[in-house]
Formats: sequence, C-alpha cells, structure tokens
Amino acid sequence: MAYQALYRKWRPDNFDDVKGQDHIVTTLKNQIKADRIGHAYLFTGTRGTGKTTIAKIMAKAVNCENPVDGNPCGECSVCKAIAAGVSMNVIEMDAASNNSVDDVRQIVDEVQYSPTEGKYKVYIIDEVHMLSTSAFNALLKTLEEPPAYVIFILATTEVAKIPITILSRVQRYDFHRITIDTIASRLSELMKAENINVEDRALRYIAKAGDGSMRDALSLLDQCIAFYLGKDLKYENVLEVLGAVDTDVFKNLLEIILKGDVTQCMNLIEDIIIQGRDLVQFVNDFIWYLRNLLLIKTTGDIKEIEDVIDVSSDNLNDMVEVSKLVDVDTLMRYIRILSESVAKLKLATQKRIELEITLIKLMRPAMENSEDISDLTSRITILEGKLEEALNKIKSGAVMVPIRAASDTDKGDAVKEELPKRVYKAVPEDIKSIAKAWRSIVDSIEEARLKEMLEKSHVTLSEDGKRLEIMIQSLSSYNDLSREERKAELVDLIEERTGVTVDLLITKLDDNEDFYNRYTDIKDLVSGVEIEIDDNTEEMI
Repeated sequence: MAYQALYRKWRPDNFDDVKGQDHIVTTLKNQIKADRIGHAYLFTGTRGTGKTTIAKIMAKAVNCENPVDGNPCGECSVCKAIAAGVSMNVIEMDAASNNSVDDVRQIVDEVQYSPTEGKYKVYIIDEVHMLSTSAFNALLKTLEEPPAYVIFILATTEVAKIPITILSRVQRYDFHRITIDTIASRLSELMKAENINVEDRALRYIAKAGDGSMRDALSLLDQCIAFYLGKDLKYENVLEVLGAVDTDVFKNLLEIILKGDVTQCMNLIEDIIIQGRDLVQFVNDFIWYLRNLLLIKTTGDIKEIEDVIDVSSDNLNDMVEVSKLVDVDTLMRYIRILSESVAKLKLATQKRIELEITLIKLMRPAMENSEDISDLTSRITILEGKLEEALNKIKSGAVMVPIRAASDTDKGDAVKEELPKRVYKAVPEDIKSIAKAWRSIVDSIEEARLKEMLEKSHVTLSEDGKRLEIMIQSLSSYNDLSREERKAELVDLIEERTGVTVDLLITKLDDNEDFYNRYTDIKDLVSGVEIEIDDNTEEMI
C-alpha cells in the first residue's frame, strides 16, 4: 500500500479524537444526541485546526445507524461509505476551484432529491469565501430554507469575506488555534503508535513551528522523520531540517546589535545563510526570543511566566541574565521593526539584503526619521555599550592612553582619584520617614520602566543635608529621571505614600565609582549604621 502522510493516516474519525476544539465538539455532540441539528453551519478558523475533519465526522454522526454518545460507530455501512468517500449522501465541493454561479445552481438542483440511504444529505463547501457574489446570491434562498434532509457545512479561513446575508443564515463556530501543549501531546501519542523515538524537546519545537495548526505540525514532523529515516529524532536534527537556529545564536545576535557592530552582525548572517537556514523563520524565532526577554523584563516573578515563555529552566536562567543587558523600550523597538520586516521579507526577491538592512536599522537608530522615545533610548544604549567597551579595553591594557606631563593647572585634578566619604551631621525627620517607606514606594509603582530604574538606583541625602538625592550610573536612566515631568511624578508619588513633600536631586554616578565608598543609602540612615567619621569620633544616627 502507498505511504500515507501522518496527517491523513491519523485524521480523527470521531469527535473524541479531535484535539483542541472542545467547545465545538461538545456543542455538536449535544445537538446530535438531542436531535436538535441545525440546517446550516459555518466553520471558521486558521488552517489545520480541524474544520473539514469535524465536518466529515458530523456527516457520519448524523447518518450513522448506531451512534454512540453522539459519535459515529464507524462500523455500519453508512459510516464506512462516508469514510471511504463513496457515499452519495456527502457531497464535498472546493469553492476555490468551483466558485461560479453554475456550480452553486447545480447544488440547488440536487437538494430536491432525498438521500438514497441514511437521514441527511450533507454538503461540505470548503473555502467558501472564494465563491463569487452571484454564486452567494444563488445559494441564499436554499441556505435559508433547505429541505428537512439537507445540512450545509461551510468552511473558511477568511470569515471577513463572507457576506452578512450568509452569516445571518448559519450557526457560526470559531475554531481556535491549538495550543503548543495540545499539539506536542498529540505528536507524542502518535510517535508511540508509530514506534518512532523523538525527543520531547524536538516535539515541542515542531508544535511551536506549527503555529496553532495540527496539520502543519504533523507535516513538519513527517518531513523530519523522512530526513532521519530509521534514526532517533533529536532536537538538533529538527533545527537542521526546518532551517531553524538555537537560542545561543539569538543571544549572540542581540549582544552584537547592542554593541552596534555591523561587521560582526553581517558575519553571523553569512553563517546562517551558509547553513541553509530559512531567513523568514529565523526572524520569526528572533522576534519570539525578544518577546520572551520582554516578558522577563516586565514581570516581577519569573515563576509566573515559565509556562508562557516555554523554555527549559537552564535557558530561562540564561535569558534572565541576557535581559539585564537591554531595557524595555529598546526591546519593544526591536520587536516593532522586525515584525514590520517579516511581511517584506516573505515577498522580497533578495531576502538577505532585506534582512541586513533591517538589522542595520536596529543598530543605527539615527537612520529612522522618528521622534519615538524608544528610538532615542536605543541610541543612548548603543553609545553606553561602546563607551563601556572602550573603558574595559583601557583597563585591560588593550588600548594605551597617551599621558602628558601635568601642568600647574592640571595639578589640582590629581585629587579627584580619591575623594573623601560624604559625612552627614544630621538626618531630617522627613528624609527618615521616606527612608522607612522607600521599599513600599518602589513596590507601588506600576510602570515597569520607572520601577526598574529606581531599583537600580541609590537613594541618599544630598550634600547640603536638605534634599533627597537619587544617584544612578546608567546615562539613559539619568536622562529619563532628570526630566521635570518625571521628577514631578516622583515627588507626587512620595508625597502620596508618606505625606512628605520633598525636594528631589538627580545625580549621575561615575561609571567606575562605587556608591558605598563615598555615600550612604538612606535605608542605612534609619537602621543604626555608623555613617560619620569625624575627628576619630563615630556617631550613631
């Protein structure tokens, strides 16, 4: 017997085998059991979610001689004839190739004749949105008042193209995208039945690549099995067959983009192309990776999103570290630009050039004629990265900095290497009350960006002893917090939580300066920490 594709071989033949559409299966089974069957149904949803499958199961169930709990028995002559595709009672029509008014008029003429066996004649019209306007008009009257023995089941992936006059005459059922867990579970079940060893990690990747379609996932699995016929199917094998890449590549790409290294980025893309990876799939997977980083950045408790991110614990820990390299605004900008490029990439004749232009745009925010704050943030982030890299090279000796002899005017600058620790004579009661409530103030902030900046900042008493001083090393965060509207927002928030109206000072810490060498956190000021050393005397505040 000729080989049958997995999606055909394992197509469900009863309602109980259908996965991921419980809301539809339960309704139809109840209608069949209660003999409350409608005359016209519309099944709508993305490809491969079970529309045609459920239509055929229903055609068998309503005609079955011995139905069991709303399911067809599969053993009677009617069920076997429908399953074999030879029943005169089930008429399938592909509207993509039979969309004229004459095709519909033929159906209208045929419905006048009662079924030769069973109770119902079932017309399944697939891709019904492809019918012409005149064809829809010819179907209207029959669809509204068909003979008692006729059932119409219309299926479509584009319900928006269906005329409202048709929609008002049918029962509409929306098929959901099938979840990754449901698809992976079904694939695992079928692989056991086929006696093929496949890694669970590989099945989950195939399930994700199926994009909510069971049929697509089965087709991809079939392709992978064929390539490694007779061997165990591993995660790396699936990546190779599907032209996908592992998350380490996305991590490296993100780090390169943040550094703004165009040459290194182009070399990485060259490697991806040489390996034969699909560039559209590559961009989609990179967007998914950035989306996971964004969830990590904007969620307080990582445990709450483990299932949503859908990666191993090791990869999750690695992604948590990577997420610290980039801010939320930059991630959202990257996702926006890459998402816009996917549609262009699918149609582009030179996909490599389209991708390279997109990645250069990520690394060169100045190329965009935009006033979006996220673009400015990206530019600042890239500059910070380049500055940090340069400083690290200087520290390591990789770059020599020329030193000139100090002139008289320069001699005063030498004392800047070691500055004395700031000494506090007294702490105002208002500042103490803010210090005690600081943790609750930060926790009450809903905006993820502001909360993150404050968590990474140091809060102390100004040198004049009268103002609350927020110190931060990140230049982009300093620029943000220094804005008058942002300072006003913080002052209002502090006043709301403590009742204290405070004078706020925002200060940029030097990149190599250790806060605790020169300053004291306000939380320490109210916890009895020794903070003053003056004339060999230690004072407790």
